Amino acid sequence: MVKKIRWLVAVFLLLGGSAFAQDSISTVEKNFKDTPESQQLGIYWYWVAGNMSKEGVVKDLQAMKSVGINRAFIGMIGEGQGAPQGPVRMFTDEWWDILHTMFKTAGELGIEIGMFNSPGWSQSGGPWVEPSQAMRYLGYVKDTVSGPVRFNGKLRELGKDAQPVRVLAYPLSAASVSFASEVAEDGTITFKAGKEAVVRSVFIKPVDKEVVSEASLYARKGGELTLVEEFLIDRSRSDTNVGFEPFAPVVISIPETVAGEFVLKVKPGVVKSVTLSDKPAVERYPEKSLSKMWQTPHPMWDAYMWRDQPDYEGVPESEVKDITANVSEDGTLVWDVPAGDWVVMRTAMLPTGTLCSPAPVEGTGLETDKMSKKHIRTHFDNYLGQILKRIPAEDRKMFKVCVEDSYETGGQNWTDNLIEDFIAAYGYDPVPFIPVMSGVVVGSEDMSDRFLWDLRRLVADEVSYNYVGGLREVSNEHGLTTWLENYGHWGFPGDFLQYGSQSDEIAGEFWSFGDLGDIENRVASSCGHIYGKRKVWAESFTCGGPDFTQYPGQMKQRGDRFFTEGINATLYHLYIQQPDDRVPGVNAWFGNEFNRHNTWFSQLDVFNDYIKRCNYMLQQGRYVADVAYFLGEDCPKMTGTKDPELPEGFSFDYINSDVVMKACVKDGKLTLESGMHYSVLVLPKIKTMRPELLEKLETLVRDGLVILGPAPERSPSMKGYPECDVKVRGIAARMWRNNTDPFSRSVSYGKGRIYKDASLEEVFADLGIAPDFTTEDPALPIQFIHLRLADGEYYFVSNQGDKAISFDGLFRVQGKTPELWNPLTKDVRDLRQYRTLTKTTKVPMRLEAYESSFIVFRKDTDKAVSEGCNYPEKSVLATIDTPWTVAFQEKRGGPEAPVTFDTLYDWTTSDDPRIKYFSGDATYTNSFKLKKLPQGEVYVDLGKVMVMAKVKVNGEYAGGVWTAPYRLNITNLLRKGVNTIEVEVVNCWRNRVIGEKEAIPANERFTFQTATYLNKDSELQPSGLLGPIELQIYDYGK
Repeated sequence: MVKKIRWLVAVFLLLGGSAFAQDSISTVEKNFKDTPESQQLGIYWYWVAGNMSKEGVVKDLQAMKSVGINRAFIGMIGEGQGAPQGPVRMFTDEWWDILHTMFKTAGELGIEIGMFNSPGWSQSGGPWVEPSQAMRYLGYVKDTVSGPVRFNGKLRELGKDAQPVRVLAYPLSAASVSFASEVAEDGTITFKAGKEAVVRSVFIKPVDKEVVSEASLYARKGGELTLVEEFLIDRSRSDTNVGFEPFAPVVISIPETVAGEFVLKVKPGVVKSVTLSDKPAVERYPEKSLSKMWQTPHPMWDAYMWRDQPDYEGVPESEVKDITANVSEDGTLVWDVPAGDWVVMRTAMLPTGTLCSPAPVEGTGLETDKMSKKHIRTHFDNYLGQILKRIPAEDRKMFKVCVEDSYETGGQNWTDNLIEDFIAAYGYDPVPFIPVMSGVVVGSEDMSDRFLWDLRRLVADEVSYNYVGGLREVSNEHGLTTWLENYGHWGFPGDFLQYGSQSDEIAGEFWSFGDLGDIENRVASSCGHIYGKRKVWAESFTCGGPDFTQYPGQMKQRGDRFFTEGINATLYHLYIQQPDDRVPGVNAWFGNEFNRHNTWFSQLDVFNDYIKRCNYMLQQGRYVADVAYFLGEDCPKMTGTKDPELPEGFSFDYINSDVVMKACVKDGKLTLESGMHYSVLVLPKIKTMRPELLEKLETLVRDGLVILGPAPERSPSMKGYPECDVKVRGIAARMWRNNTDPFSRSVSYGKGRIYKDASLEEVFADLGIAPDFTTEDPALPIQFIHLRLADGEYYFVSNQGDKAISFDGLFRVQGKTPELWNPLTKDVRDLRQYRTLTKTTKVPMRLEAYESSFIVFRKDTDKAVSEGCNYPEKSVLATIDTPWTVAFQEKRGGPEAPVTFDTLYDWTTSDDPRIKYFSGDATYTNSFKLKKLPQGEVYVDLGKVMVMAKVKVNGEYAGGVWTAPYRLNITNLLRKGVNTIEVEVVNCWRNRVIGEKEAIPANERFTFQTATYLNKDSELQPSGLLGPIELQIYDYGK
């Protein structure tokens, strides 16, 4: 059976299939016009600080169902997020009863439920995690003994939770440098030795508080200060999720420098102590061993890459002695110490102390070991496993997903069986190199760095396969799938692509504003593409700004932008559980309020229709990309690099060694098991590559692959050292051989080609590859994504600007006619004007502010030129400028009786405080007269709406508007004579919240919320139906 399945898969791929092949274009059109109810739209559903109730969860789920949300991921969030402690504590009978009610109701409504695999949103821990099951690091204490002597004594302890690893001894060479230091008020430290001395390393102990400073070390030579080294002291974040040694030393290895006086310039109050030494030290060893990690949320591609070190020798590997067998259970060491001074280094595993967060107090505990399948399985059993046991299976039919949010729990560098795993991975014993983790050079600076590289790579591999993979295995065994944000903002220790590969589903993230999203979504979509994951989710529209201020019209630009970057499945952030009917309700310092108490929730279905339609379209077919940017093999990695930069009009993915090792070449393109293929593989500008990978690249190039990048010079690993370097140099010499033609940018190798140093524009020109999509004006704020089916292809083209634009789009498609599929209205129509060029089709286009469209190519044509008008001008049938009757929602502080608006205006300009500070919905009613029914398609254009509106004509629902153009097709709703129009407009809670800070009398105030950024002086938000209102005719038949 297995052989048969493999044969079918092989035939499928041979016939052009891939992991991305989906519906036919005719089925896609049908589902575009009528998006299947099964199309998923998700939401984070936080139960905050015990503010929950049975009635509340039922109403929440019913509200989700009413607007088309059919997937909810529940996080149990603790205090300190804006909401005070509520009445319900985790794990009490009441909590279990509410949870049971929720699961049963979700099953009745058909809403899929996911549970965060841990209390809090990060990451995988709880009070059930014992110190021996937690994330751990290698701790140590050192003592000095002199021989020859028989030592018999107790070694110092490392703490009650210490788990012994090894006791080592290595010879200590006496330092020959002794400096007296003077500290000036400006922080400058002067070191004087009295005579010239050699300095090879600088060891700085920062103060025990968060500090950051540039530092410069000078040597005085001939009376002048000469710069020796510049470096950064960054201990700006002391949380354990960026390092289990918060104020770790800063260690710098410098070129051998001889002087009698040195000067260190640094900010005052940063340094506790400084040691200058003639002994070499492992530069940045706390960072290289993951005991101190990147201090900000965005570690870029080069964050964990370091410069080459001086060629210093250290303690010979053979002289590091394992004396563990000489230590009794009570810590007594009996050892015949050889002659000389020796360091005895006692090591043990210790918990990093990182806790799951932000969890309720009763759900808070140590984070589980991320390198152990065994401990992850125990963690699952103690949380999600208990839910599976206590909630009857028939009542939790829709419990489907184990959720893992973005990684925020820092690094670890040791685990059970690490030594055995290390030997299996690299073929050498790590024990003699353990002193390197304390900054001691073993063998040489180069060998010490290689050992630490191997350690970091092993940590990354085990975090991927044992944590993410282990959680997937145990989840799948219990009928659950896993959903993972495959990156981390704080202390992420992995390879983001490999990390995501081990989850059933993956996701990115973006906020409503700011830079969060700039790297996270390419991280997710690249993982999805290269590993064949159809859906690429995103935690969408997260917000940390003013409460109850954001609305769908503001969100569209960011949402569409990340659609063009490969996101195709939306999960809203955030719905906070509402235990009662007080409004606006329980909220936090974060998150857009996608909950039933928000003013515009009743109209959210209109926005959801757009999102689900786009999601469906973007989940079909195969992503078209020309370039794969290789990450390199270093770890940790949270993102890739694009060097050289990608030219306008082309698309890319990041790619790692894992998929390259399984790739092949078809038709001159790098082809992955997922079905993705790329014309060019770009190597990063680094000097290292493991020989196994380079051998694979040699095969791929020989088979026809084009690569761009420098030749590697050595392996980063100590596996097979030093023969590994010889092998790398030999293969590189064959592939990147000297080119005798000074006018050639590349070298031919087999069927392939290697570009040593060229721009991608030059490479594409040589290969005859045109841009996939461009305009004649590269300054236009347009982004796109291209998807291909077996019988058609389409582009999602997005105007990211706040003004309407007209342009000629050049699409890398020939022999097919263009169509416009409008995701806002679900209209499908031909674009009659186009021109076929040498490699592209030129299509005149127009997009309104922030508008996006699908441009579809499916119908064959042999016409080179087609004339017509793609975007006909409007013909104004009538303007509705008569007075409107406006009825405000009851019990929201507005006028009790309908009000006449002689003209349309912004509510916040009203002299009536009931209107000025109104938040809710208001229905505008008017009428217009038609002497006869017009020819053509008739639209009502509302001009401008703040913030959403639903329209009825003659009592029939015409649709909703939430973004430009605020226009609806009402052709089939019109009748001869008098026609009525009703516009139900809704704004945000912001204005009422501001008004109740002072302007609205205390006895008229009714709002309740738990967190706010707003005050009495905050600016009011324009609101209402602003117009002008026109009846417009468009003739798309011209």
